[in-house]
Amino acid sequence: MSTLSMSHQPRADALVLFGATGDLAKRKLFPALYDLERHGKLDIPVIGVARSDWTDETFRKNAREAILGSKPNADEQTIKPLMQLLDLICGDYADQATWDTLRDTLDKHNSQNAVFYMAIPPSMFPEVAQRLASVGLNERGRIVVEKPFGRDLTSAQEVNATLHSVFPEERIFRIDHYLGKESVEDLLVFRFSNTLLEPVWNRRYVRSVQVTMSETIGVEGRGAFYDAVGAVRDVLQNHLLQVVALLAMEPPAGPESRFLQDEKAKVLAAMEPIDPRNVVRGQYVGYRDEPGVAADSNTETFAAAKVEIDSWRWAGVPWYVRVGKALAADATEAVVEFHSPPRLLFDEAGGPTPARNLVRFRLGKRDGVTFTVQAKTPGEHLDSQAVDMAVDFAAALGERWDAYVRLIGDAIAGSPRRFAREDVVEQAWAVVQPVLDSPGEIHPYFRGSWGPSETSRLLVDGESWYEPSL
Repeated sequence: MSTLSMSHQPRADALVLFGATGDLAKRKLFPALYDLERHGKLDIPVIGVARSDWTDETFRKNAREAILGSKPNADEQTIKPLMQLLDLICGDYADQATWDTLRDTLDKHNSQNAVFYMAIPPSMFPEVAQRLASVGLNERGRIVVEKPFGRDLTSAQEVNATLHSVFPEERIFRIDHYLGKESVEDLLVFRFSNTLLEPVWNRRYVRSVQVTMSETIGVEGRGAFYDAVGAVRDVLQNHLLQVVALLAMEPPAGPESRFLQDEKAKVLAAMEPIDPRNVVRGQYVGYRDEPGVAADSNTETFAAAKVEIDSWRWAGVPWYVRVGKALAADATEAVVEFHSPPRLLFDEAGGPTPARNLVRFRLGKRDGVTFTVQAKTPGEHLDSQAVDMAVDFAAALGERWDAYVRLIGDAIAGSPRRFAREDVVEQAWAVVQPVLDSPGEIHPYFRGSWGPSETSRLLVDGESWYEPSL
Protein backbone atom coordinates (compact mmCIF):
# COMPACT_ATOMS: atom_id res chain seq x y z
CA MET A 1 0.00 0.00 0.00
CA SER A 2 1.34 3.41 -0.92
CA THR A 3 2.57 5.63 1.91
CA LEU A 4 0.28 8.29 0.42
CA SER A 5 -2.77 6.16 1.12
CA MET A 6 -5.28 7.70 3.52
CA SER A 7 -3.57 11.13 3.32
CA HIS A 8 -5.57 14.36 3.46
CA GLN A 9 -7.18 15.37 0.15
CA PRO A 10 -8.59 18.61 -1.31
CA ARG A 11 -12.04 19.76 -0.21
CA ALA A 12 -14.88 18.46 -2.38
CA ASP A 13 -16.85 20.78 -4.64
CA ALA A 14 -20.02 18.61 -4.86
CA LEU A 15 -21.77 15.85 -2.92
CA VAL A 16 -23.56 13.12 -4.88
CA LEU A 17 -25.96 10.94 -2.86
CA PHE A 18 -26.86 7.60 -4.41
CA GLY A 19 -30.03 6.27 -2.76
CA ALA A 20 -31.09 9.82 -1.93
CA THR A 21 -34.74 8.84 -1.54
CA GLY A 22 -34.02 5.88 0.74
CA ASP A 23 -34.27 5.21 4.46
CA LEU A 24 -30.66 6.04 5.36
CA ALA A 25 -30.91 9.43 3.68
CA LYS A 26 -34.14 10.15 5.52
CA ARG A 27 -32.98 9.04 8.98
CA LYS A 28 -29.35 10.15 8.99
CA LEU A 29 -28.04 12.00 5.97
CA PHE A 30 -30.44 14.92 5.61
CA PRO A 31 -30.43 15.73 9.36
CA ALA A 32 -26.61 15.62 9.16
CA LEU A 33 -26.59 17.94 6.15
CA TYR A 34 -28.79 20.35 8.10
CA ASP A 35 -26.25 20.43 10.93
CA LEU A 36 -23.37 20.92 8.50
CA GLU A 37 -25.20 23.85 6.92
CA ARG A 38 -25.95 25.25 10.40
CA HIS A 39 -22.26 25.08 11.27
CA GLY A 40 -21.24 26.63 7.94
CA LYS A 41 -19.54 23.42 6.75
CA LEU A 42 -21.54 22.62 3.59
CA ASP A 43 -21.92 25.28 0.84
CA ILE A 44 -21.58 22.84 -2.09
CA PRO A 45 -24.26 21.41 -4.41
CA VAL A 46 -25.91 18.21 -3.19
CA ILE A 47 -27.07 16.04 -6.08
CA GLY A 48 -29.32 13.10 -5.33
CA VAL A 49 -29.43 10.08 -7.64
CA ALA A 50 -32.31 7.63 -7.26
CA ARG A 51 -34.73 5.40 -9.13
CA SER A 52 -37.77 7.14 -7.60
CA ASP A 53 -39.90 9.11 -10.02
CA TRP A 54 -39.66 12.37 -8.08
CA THR A 55 -39.29 15.96 -9.18
CA ASP A 56 -36.73 18.31 -7.63
CA GLU A 57 -39.52 19.87 -5.59
CA THR A 58 -40.71 16.50 -4.31
CA PHE A 59 -37.13 15.69 -3.37
CA ARG A 60 -36.72 18.95 -1.44
CA LYS A 61 -40.09 18.53 0.24
CA ASN A 62 -39.14 15.07 1.48
CA ALA A 63 -35.70 16.28 2.61
CA ARG A 64 -37.37 19.07 4.59
CA GLU A 65 -39.76 16.59 6.21
CA ALA A 66 -36.87 14.30 7.09
CA ILE A 67 -35.06 17.15 8.81
CA LEU A 68 -38.12 18.31 10.74
CA GLY A 69 -38.93 14.72 11.71
CA SER A 70 -35.51 14.44 13.32
CA LYS A 71 -35.21 18.04 14.49
CA PRO A 72 -38.64 19.53 15.23
CA ASN A 73 -37.05 22.87 16.19
CA ALA A 74 -34.98 23.16 13.02
CA ASP A 75 -34.28 26.74 11.96
CA GLU A 76 -35.88 27.86 8.70
CA GLN A 77 -32.90 30.16 8.11
CA THR A 78 -30.79 27.02 7.81
CA ILE A 79 -33.31 24.84 5.97
CA LYS A 80 -33.99 27.36 3.20
CA PRO A 81 -30.41 27.73 1.89
CA LEU A 82 -29.92 23.95 2.26
CA MET A 83 -32.94 23.29 0.03
CA GLN A 84 -31.41 25.55 -2.62
CA LEU A 85 -28.36 23.25 -2.75
CA LEU A 86 -30.44 20.14 -3.52
CA ASP A 87 -31.10 18.67 -6.98
CA LEU A 88 -32.26 15.20 -8.03
CA ILE A 89 -31.40 12.95 -10.96
CA CYS A 90 -33.95 10.18 -11.48
CA GLY A 91 -33.06 7.15 -13.51
CA ASP A 92 -32.18 3.49 -13.55
CA TYR A 93 -28.60 2.68 -12.61
CA ALA A 94 -28.48 0.25 -15.56
CA ASP A 95 -29.35 3.06 -18.01
CA GLN A 96 -26.29 4.82 -19.42
CA ALA A 97 -28.34 8.00 -19.80
CA THR A 98 -28.45 8.31 -16.00
CA TRP A 99 -24.66 8.51 -15.85
CA ASP A 100 -24.41 10.89 -18.78
CA THR A 101 -26.88 13.17 -16.99
CA LEU A 102 -24.86 12.98 -13.76
CA ARG A 103 -21.65 13.88 -15.60
CA ASP A 104 -23.38 16.78 -17.36
CA THR A 105 -24.84 18.02 -14.07
CA LEU A 106 -21.42 18.01 -12.40
CA ASP A 107 -20.03 19.84 -15.43
CA LYS A 108 -22.73 22.48 -14.99
CA HIS A 109 -21.51 23.00 -11.43
CA ASN A 110 -17.86 23.02 -12.61
CA SER A 111 -17.20 20.13 -10.26
CA GLN A 112 -13.84 18.37 -10.54
CA ASN A 113 -13.68 16.79 -7.08
CA ALA A 114 -16.98 15.28 -5.96
CA VAL A 115 -17.87 12.95 -3.10
CA PHE A 116 -19.88 9.96 -4.34
CA TYR A 117 -21.81 8.67 -1.33
CA MET A 118 -23.20 5.12 -1.59
CA ALA A 119 -26.38 5.15 0.53
CA ILE A 120 -27.39 1.96 -1.27
CA PRO A 121 -27.14 -1.80 -0.59
CA PRO A 122 -23.55 -3.11 -0.75
CA SER A 123 -24.53 -5.46 -3.58
CA MET A 124 -24.89 -2.38 -5.79
CA PHE A 125 -21.42 -0.92 -5.05
CA PRO A 126 -19.64 -2.68 -7.95
CA GLU A 127 -22.16 -1.59 -10.59
CA VAL A 128 -22.22 2.01 -9.42
CA ALA A 129 -18.42 2.22 -9.20
CA GLN A 130 -18.02 0.83 -12.71
CA ARG A 131 -20.73 3.10 -14.10
CA LEU A 132 -18.96 6.11 -12.60
CA ALA A 133 -15.83 4.98 -14.44
CA SER A 134 -17.78 4.64 -17.69
CA VAL A 135 -18.23 8.44 -17.80
CA GLY A 136 -14.84 9.28 -16.29
CA LEU A 137 -16.19 10.39 -12.92
CA ASN A 138 -13.89 8.02 -11.02
CA GLU A 139 -11.12 10.47 -11.93
CA ARG A 140 -13.09 13.38 -10.53
CA GLY A 141 -13.73 12.50 -6.92
CA ARG A 142 -13.77 9.93 -4.12
CA ILE A 143 -16.27 7.25 -3.20
CA VAL A 144 -17.86 6.70 0.22
CA VAL A 145 -19.21 3.20 0.91
CA GLU A 146 -21.30 2.15 3.90
CA LYS A 147 -20.67 -0.99 5.94
CA PRO A 148 -20.97 -3.96 5.82
CA PHE A 149 -17.72 -4.29 3.91
CA GLY A 150 -18.43 -7.87 2.83
CA ARG A 151 -19.86 -10.84 4.70
CA ASP A 152 -16.58 -12.61 5.41
CA LEU A 153 -12.90 -12.34 4.55
CA THR A 154 -13.28 -13.61 0.98
CA SER A 155 -16.18 -11.31 0.08
CA ALA A 156 -14.43 -8.32 1.70
CA GLN A 157 -11.40 -8.98 -0.48
CA GLU A 158 -13.64 -9.24 -3.54
CA VAL A 159 -15.39 -5.94 -2.75
CA ASN A 160 -12.04 -4.22 -2.21
CA ALA A 161 -10.67 -5.63 -5.48
CA THR A 162 -13.72 -4.34 -7.38
CA LEU A 163 -13.47 -0.87 -5.84
CA HIS A 164 -9.72 -0.77 -6.50
CA SER A 165 -10.33 -1.51 -10.17
CA VAL A 166 -12.05 1.88 -10.34
CA PHE A 167 -10.71 4.00 -7.45
CA PRO A 168 -7.28 4.00 -5.75
CA GLU A 169 -7.28 3.13 -2.04
CA GLU A 170 -6.70 6.74 -0.95
CA ARG A 171 -10.00 7.73 -2.63
CA ILE A 172 -12.11 4.96 -1.07
CA PHE A 173 -13.70 6.11 2.19
CA ARG A 174 -15.32 3.20 4.05
CA ILE A 175 -17.84 4.77 6.39
CA ASP A 176 -18.79 3.13 9.68
CA HIS A 177 -20.91 5.50 11.76
CA TYR A 178 -19.44 4.00 14.93
CA LEU A 179 -16.00 5.42 14.10
CA GLY A 180 -17.58 8.87 13.93
CA LYS A 181 -18.92 8.80 17.49
CA GLU A 182 -17.13 11.31 19.69
CA SER A 183 -17.37 8.95 22.65
CA VAL A 184 -15.46 6.24 20.73
CA GLU A 185 -12.85 8.66 19.46
CA ASP A 186 -12.38 9.92 23.00
CA LEU A 187 -10.78 6.56 23.83
CA LEU A 188 -7.86 7.68 21.69
CA VAL A 189 -7.67 11.16 23.19
CA PHE A 190 -8.11 9.99 26.77
CA ARG A 191 -5.38 7.37 26.47
CA PHE A 192 -2.70 9.47 24.82
CA SER A 193 -3.40 12.89 26.30
CA ASN A 194 -3.19 11.76 29.94
CA THR A 195 0.24 10.56 31.04
CA LEU A 196 -1.11 9.06 34.27
CA LEU A 197 -2.53 6.07 32.33
CA GLU A 198 0.35 5.06 30.07
CA PRO A 199 2.66 3.54 32.77
CA VAL A 200 -0.04 1.05 33.85
CA TRP A 201 -1.64 0.40 30.44
CA ASN A 202 -0.08 -3.02 29.90
CA ARG A 203 -0.13 -6.69 30.93
CA ARG A 204 1.82 -6.03 34.11
CA TYR A 205 -1.02 -4.03 35.66
CA VAL A 206 -4.14 -4.80 33.59
CA ARG A 207 -5.86 -8.06 34.51
CA SER A 208 -8.60 -8.09 31.85
CA VAL A 209 -10.69 -5.89 29.57
CA GLN A 210 -14.41 -6.21 28.88
CA VAL A 211 -16.28 -4.47 26.05
CA THR A 212 -20.09 -4.57 26.03
CA MET A 213 -22.59 -3.21 23.50
CA SER A 214 -26.17 -3.98 24.54
CA GLU A 215 -29.60 -2.98 23.28
CA THR A 216 -32.99 -3.46 24.90
CA ILE A 217 -34.80 -3.61 21.55
CA GLY A 218 -35.03 -6.70 19.36
CA VAL A 219 -34.87 -6.65 15.59
CA GLU A 220 -37.87 -4.25 15.44
CA GLY A 221 -39.24 -5.10 11.99
CA ARG A 222 -35.81 -5.70 10.44
CA GLY A 223 -36.00 -9.46 10.83
CA ALA A 224 -35.34 -10.31 7.18
CA PHE A 225 -32.18 -8.18 7.13
CA TYR A 226 -30.91 -9.26 10.52
CA ASP A 227 -31.52 -12.96 9.96
CA ALA A 228 -29.05 -12.86 7.08
CA VAL A 229 -26.40 -11.06 9.15
CA GLY A 230 -26.38 -11.74 12.89
CA ALA A 231 -24.50 -10.16 15.78
CA VAL A 232 -21.01 -11.35 14.84
CA ARG A 233 -21.11 -9.77 11.38
CA ASP A 234 -23.23 -6.76 12.33
CA VAL A 235 -21.33 -5.53 15.40
CA LEU A 236 -18.61 -7.78 16.80
CA GLN A 237 -16.45 -7.87 13.67
CA ASN A 238 -16.43 -4.10 13.25
CA HIS A 239 -17.63 -1.98 16.18
CA LEU A 240 -16.28 -4.10 19.03
CA LEU A 241 -12.94 -4.92 17.41
CA GLN A 242 -12.48 -1.23 16.62
CA VAL A 243 -12.95 -0.40 20.30
CA VAL A 244 -10.44 -3.10 21.23
CA ALA A 245 -7.97 -1.68 18.72
CA LEU A 246 -8.28 1.83 20.16
CA LEU A 247 -7.78 0.52 23.70
CA ALA A 248 -4.85 -1.73 22.80
CA MET A 249 -2.91 0.22 20.16
CA GLU A 250 0.47 1.88 20.56
CA PRO A 251 0.77 5.69 20.26
CA PRO A 252 0.59 6.76 16.58
CA ALA A 253 3.80 8.18 15.12
CA GLY A 254 2.00 11.39 14.19
CA PRO A 255 -1.40 13.01 13.67
CA GLU A 256 -1.85 11.89 10.05
CA SER A 257 -4.51 9.31 9.37
CA ARG A 258 -2.11 6.67 8.07
CA PHE A 259 -0.28 6.53 11.41
CA LEU A 260 -3.52 5.85 13.30
CA GLN A 261 -4.51 3.19 10.76
CA ASP A 262 -1.05 1.60 11.01
CA GLU A 263 -1.40 1.12 14.78
CA LYS A 264 -4.91 -0.33 14.46
CA ALA A 265 -3.62 -2.74 11.85
CA LYS A 266 -0.83 -3.88 14.18
CA VAL A 267 -3.32 -4.70 16.95
CA LEU A 268 -5.55 -6.71 14.63
CA ALA A 269 -2.53 -8.47 13.14
CA ALA A 270 -1.48 -9.48 16.67
CA MET A 271 -4.94 -10.92 17.45
CA GLU A 272 -5.25 -14.65 17.27
CA PRO A 273 -8.19 -15.74 15.06
CA ILE A 274 -10.99 -16.41 17.55
CA ASP A 275 -11.27 -20.06 18.52
CA PRO A 276 -14.97 -21.05 18.13
CA ARG A 277 -14.66 -22.72 21.55
CA ASN A 278 -14.11 -19.22 22.99
CA VAL A 279 -17.42 -17.93 21.63
CA VAL A 280 -20.96 -18.14 23.01
CA ARG A 281 -23.79 -17.41 20.60
CA GLY A 282 -27.32 -16.70 21.81
CA GLN A 283 -30.78 -16.01 20.44
CA TYR A 284 -33.53 -14.31 22.42
CA VAL A 285 -36.72 -16.27 22.97
CA GLY A 286 -39.30 -15.05 20.46
CA TYR A 287 -36.80 -14.06 17.77
CA ARG A 288 -38.03 -16.82 15.45
CA ASP A 289 -41.54 -15.36 15.66
CA GLU A 290 -40.38 -12.02 14.26
CA PRO A 291 -41.57 -11.16 10.72
CA GLY A 292 -38.97 -12.14 8.13
CA VAL A 293 -37.12 -14.55 10.43
CA ALA A 294 -36.87 -18.22 9.47
CA ALA A 295 -38.80 -20.59 11.75
CA ASP A 296 -35.64 -22.64 12.31
CA SER A 297 -33.21 -19.70 12.32
CA ASN A 298 -29.74 -20.31 13.76
CA THR A 299 -28.79 -16.63 13.57
CA GLU A 300 -27.33 -15.18 16.76
CA THR A 301 -28.81 -12.05 18.33
CA PHE A 302 -26.12 -12.24 21.02
CA ALA A 303 -22.44 -13.08 20.85
CA ALA A 304 -19.69 -13.09 23.46
CA ALA A 305 -16.07 -13.97 22.80
CA LYS A 306 -12.67 -14.15 24.42
CA VAL A 307 -10.01 -12.43 22.32
CA GLU A 308 -6.24 -12.66 22.73
CA ILE A 309 -3.65 -10.11 21.55
CA ASP A 310 -0.22 -11.68 21.25
CA SER A 311 1.89 -8.54 21.65
CA TRP A 312 4.53 -7.41 24.12
CA ARG A 313 2.04 -5.05 25.74
CA TRP A 314 -0.93 -7.43 26.01
CA ALA A 315 0.24 -11.06 25.90
CA GLY A 316 -1.67 -13.08 28.48
CA VAL A 317 -4.38 -10.45 29.09
CA PRO A 318 -7.88 -11.74 28.21
CA TRP A 319 -10.11 -9.37 26.24
CA TYR A 320 -13.82 -10.14 26.43
CA VAL A 321 -16.36 -8.70 24.00
CA ARG A 322 -20.14 -9.16 23.97
CA VAL A 323 -23.00 -7.73 21.96
CA GLY A 324 -26.69 -8.46 22.03
CA LYS A 325 -30.25 -7.41 21.38
CA ALA A 326 -33.19 -7.63 23.81
CA LEU A 327 -30.83 -7.32 26.78
CA ALA A 328 -31.30 -5.68 30.17
CA ALA A 329 -30.06 -2.19 29.25
CA ASP A 330 -28.98 0.09 26.43
CA ALA A 331 -25.28 0.63 26.95
CA THR A 332 -21.87 0.60 25.34
CA GLU A 333 -18.96 0.32 27.76
CA ALA A 334 -15.35 -0.73 27.97
CA VAL A 335 -14.16 -1.80 31.43
CA VAL A 336 -10.42 -2.09 32.13
CA GLU A 337 -9.80 -4.17 35.26
CA PHE A 338 -6.49 -3.90 37.10
CA HIS A 339 -4.70 -6.48 39.23
CA SER A 340 -5.25 -6.52 42.98
CA PRO A 341 -2.52 -5.06 45.22
CA PRO A 342 0.11 -7.65 46.28
CA ARG A 343 -1.03 -7.53 49.93
CA LEU A 344 -4.31 -6.71 51.63
CA LEU A 345 -3.31 -4.08 54.20
CA PHE A 346 -6.57 -2.41 55.18
CA ASP A 347 -9.06 -5.04 56.35
CA GLU A 348 -9.32 -4.79 60.14
CA ALA A 349 -12.98 -5.79 60.19
CA GLY A 350 -12.37 -8.87 58.03
CA GLY A 351 -14.90 -7.94 55.38
CA PRO A 352 -15.07 -9.15 51.78
CA THR A 353 -12.04 -8.75 49.53
CA PRO A 354 -11.94 -5.19 48.16
CA ALA A 355 -12.99 -4.71 44.56
CA ARG A 356 -10.26 -4.20 41.98
CA ASN A 357 -9.56 -0.79 40.47
CA LEU A 358 -11.45 -0.16 37.23
CA VAL A 359 -11.43 2.37 34.43
CA ARG A 360 -14.89 2.32 32.87
CA PHE A 361 -15.34 4.11 29.55
CA ARG A 362 -19.00 4.92 28.91
CA LEU A 363 -19.49 5.13 25.15
CA GLY A 364 -23.26 5.53 24.93
CA LYS A 365 -25.48 8.59 25.21
CA ARG A 366 -24.10 9.50 28.67
CA ASP A 367 -20.54 9.20 27.51
CA GLY A 368 -17.77 9.71 30.02
CA VAL A 369 -15.33 7.86 32.22
CA THR A 370 -15.54 6.38 35.72
CA PHE A 371 -12.59 5.40 37.91
CA THR A 372 -13.35 2.85 40.61
CA VAL A 373 -10.81 3.19 43.41
CA GLN A 374 -10.51 2.28 47.09
CA ALA A 375 -11.04 4.78 49.92
CA LYS A 376 -11.25 4.47 53.72
CA THR A 377 -14.56 3.29 55.13
CA PRO A 378 -15.93 5.72 57.78
CA GLY A 379 -15.65 4.43 61.34
CA GLU A 380 -13.14 3.07 63.80
CA HIS A 381 -11.58 0.40 61.58
CA LEU A 382 -8.88 0.91 58.99
CA ASP A 383 -10.87 -0.62 56.14
CA SER A 384 -11.38 0.33 52.51
CA GLN A 385 -14.34 0.36 50.18
CA ALA A 386 -14.86 1.05 46.48
CA VAL A 387 -15.85 4.55 45.39
CA ASP A 388 -16.52 5.86 41.89
CA MET A 389 -15.08 9.06 40.48
CA ALA A 390 -17.09 9.85 37.37
CA VAL A 391 -17.11 12.51 34.65
CA ASP A 392 -19.92 13.07 32.17
CA PHE A 393 -18.23 14.49 29.07
CA ALA A 394 -21.33 16.12 27.56
CA ALA A 395 -22.02 17.97 30.82
CA ALA A 396 -18.38 18.99 31.21
CA LEU A 397 -17.54 19.79 27.58
CA GLY A 398 -20.82 20.67 25.85
CA GLU A 399 -22.87 19.32 22.95
CA ARG A 400 -21.49 16.31 21.11
CA TRP A 401 -21.76 16.27 17.32
CA ASP A 402 -23.68 13.42 15.67
CA ALA A 403 -21.47 10.78 14.04
CA TYR A 404 -22.86 11.34 10.54
CA VAL A 405 -22.30 15.09 10.80
CA ARG A 406 -18.63 14.50 11.48
CA LEU A 407 -18.21 11.74 8.91
CA ILE A 408 -19.93 13.53 6.03
CA GLY A 409 -18.02 16.66 6.98
CA ASP A 410 -14.76 14.70 6.89
CA ALA A 411 -15.62 13.16 3.50
CA ILE A 412 -16.26 16.64 2.09
CA ALA A 413 -13.13 18.07 3.72
CA GLY A 414 -11.03 15.19 2.40
CA SER A 415 -9.95 13.86 5.79
CA PRO A 416 -9.85 10.02 5.96
CA ARG A 417 -9.02 9.87 9.69
CA ARG A 418 -12.36 8.40 10.79
CA PHE A 419 -12.73 5.93 7.93
CA ALA A 420 -11.59 2.32 7.62
CA ARG A 421 -8.56 1.23 5.59
CA GLU A 422 -8.50 -1.88 3.43
CA ASP A 423 -6.03 -3.90 5.51
CA VAL A 424 -7.77 -3.05 8.80
CA VAL A 425 -11.12 -4.24 7.42
CA GLU A 426 -9.68 -7.49 6.09
CA GLN A 427 -7.71 -8.25 9.26
CA ALA A 428 -10.87 -7.80 11.35
CA TRP A 429 -12.65 -10.33 9.12
CA ALA A 430 -9.71 -12.72 9.51
CA VAL A 431 -10.09 -12.55 13.32
CA VAL A 432 -13.75 -13.69 13.23
CA GLN A 433 -13.55 -15.99 10.21
CA PRO A 434 -13.22 -19.23 12.28
CA VAL A 435 -16.49 -18.35 14.05
CA LEU A 436 -18.23 -17.82 10.71
CA ASP A 437 -16.88 -21.13 9.42
CA SER A 438 -17.87 -23.08 12.57
CA PRO A 439 -20.56 -21.08 14.37
CA GLY A 440 -21.45 -23.84 16.82
CA GLU A 441 -24.44 -24.12 19.12
CA ILE A 442 -27.00 -21.37 19.67
CA HIS A 443 -28.22 -20.79 23.25
CA PRO A 444 -31.63 -19.29 24.05
CA TYR A 445 -31.99 -16.36 26.47
CA PHE A 446 -34.90 -14.30 27.72
CA ARG A 447 -35.57 -10.67 26.92
CA GLY A 448 -34.33 -8.35 29.65
CA SER A 449 -31.49 -10.66 30.69
CA TRP A 450 -27.75 -10.33 30.00
CA GLY A 451 -27.73 -13.17 27.52
CA PRO A 452 -27.14 -16.92 27.92
CA SER A 453 -25.71 -18.14 31.21
CA GLU A 454 -23.06 -20.01 29.20
CA THR A 455 -21.10 -16.76 28.77
CA SER A 456 -19.69 -17.20 32.29
CA ARG A 457 -17.48 -20.06 31.06
CA LEU A 458 -15.45 -17.62 28.95
CA LEU A 459 -14.15 -15.74 31.99
CA VAL A 460 -11.02 -16.74 33.90
CA ASP A 461 -11.07 -17.75 37.56
CA GLY A 462 -14.85 -17.70 37.79
CA GLU A 463 -15.09 -13.93 37.41
CA SER A 464 -18.31 -12.18 36.37
CA TRP A 465 -19.21 -9.81 33.59
CA TYR A 466 -19.37 -6.19 34.68
CA GLU A 467 -22.85 -4.79 34.25
CA PRO A 468 -22.85 -1.39 32.55
CA SER A 469 -23.32 1.66 34.78
CA LEU A 470 -26.60 3.34 33.91
